[in-house]
Amino acid sequence: MFTTIDSFLNTFKSNAEGTTKVLESLTDESLSQPVAEDHRTLGRIAWHAITSIPEMMNRTGLKVASLKEDAAMPAAAADMAVAYRNVADELLEQIKANWQDGSLQVEDDMYGFKWKRGFTLWILLMHEIHHRGQMTVLMRQAGLKVPGVCGPSKEEWDQYGMETPSL
Repeated sequence: MFTTIDSFLNTFKSNAEGTTKVLESLTDESLSQPVAEDHRTLGRIAWHAITSIPEMMNRTGLKVASLKEDAAMPAAAADMAVAYRNVADELLEQIKANWQDGSLQVEDDMYGFKWKRGFTLWILLMHEIHHRGQMTVLMRQAGLKVPGVCGPSKEEWDQYGMETPSL
């Protein structure tokens, strides 16, 4: 659970850089890569992660309005990346403008439970990380290069002067 606004802002900003790298690596064709039959596609998972920001944060009283939580999924991967950058930036602006450290102790009704806002922010972050991991696996299945997020990806080891780990 986050207990200071600054700790969330700093953590979210660095996380958003990684998510942006992943979203910017998607292609329009890769959006249709399925997890499995009768499961979400890479595009649907990406869009769910993006629209979850306004969906969750509007429940806390913030007004994240640059994207409707039920907005239709765009056909272009580039549009998803733009939507994510916009909604992530707006979230940070809304928190800075409307909350102080004490606001993180306020409880909101979240899906039938009372969550402190600091916990909601933590869940939002974990939710995004979870789906970003799913996206990277599907990117590999779709034949895309996966960008390093928390360290180099397989294709990036040589950029750090390191030998790619053996399989």
